[in-house]
Amino acid sequence: MTAFAGLHHGDEPLLLPNAWDHASATALAAQGFRAVGTTSLGVAAAAGLPDGTSATRDETLRLALALGSEPYLLSVDTEDGYSEDPEKVGEFARELAAVGAVGINLEDRLGSAALHAAKIAAVKAAAPDLFVNARTDTYWLGDGEGTMARLDAYQRAGADGVFVPGLTDPGEIAALVKHLDLPLNLLCTPTGPTVPHLADLGVRRVSLGSLLYRRALGAAVEAVAEIRAGRAPTGPTPSYGEVDALSRRGDLSHSEGT
Repeated sequence: MTAFAGLHHGDEPLLLPNAWDHASATALAAQGFRAVGTTSLGVAAAAGLPDGTSATRDETLRLALALGSEPYLLSVDTEDGYSEDPEKVGEFARELAAVGAVGINLEDRLGSAALHAAKIAAVKAAAPDLFVNARTDTYWLGDGEGTMARLDAYQRAGADGVFVPGLTDPGEIAALVKHLDLPLNLLCTPTGPTVPHLADLGVRRVSLGSLLYRRALGAAVEAVAEIRAGRAPTGPTPSYGEVDALSRRGDLSHSEGT
């Protein structure tokens, strides 16, 4: 079992914050998180590209290159693998592993379960130690129908964990945990169960997705509105020097306490 896989089998669920650039990843790691994920929405928005359209392969690889050698474990959100060809998805996974990524998030978008299973198998063949978090969008884009059948197929294909964003009903979560042999990953949402409640239900990984990026944008807009109204913005604001230090690769000491 790799170190990253081990975080899915500890006493508490892996709480995985999602970064969108070097500074955000370093700031999160400085808060004690042993692993950091990326958010495809944040990467796409920063590049002026649409999310979920396989348009950010190069940007995602560049971010992985910037973060993969840092002293924390990196899991990369790759949408659907940026290709319908399983071999190309496997090759991209190999590139991510080569620059230091230890995990990959791969979503099915409610497409063919057989094709998604083939992508998972191709990733495990190309990068055996890469933790494959197989995402199904049955609740994100649908009503939940077919969830167990899809996850069973992804487990047989070699997935190391499964991700079901949009699932919030405690009874359905507990039933899914009981059914699965793999760690279940859910998305933390303001209206869903809390992290302690998810832990009690048996969830082994909790992702924040694009939440932190969206909160950061909201804080920026709120701050400029306060300034426009003649008031000083409230809330924590890192200094110029602290943020500048976040860009220094390989050294978290500059960002402690920010």
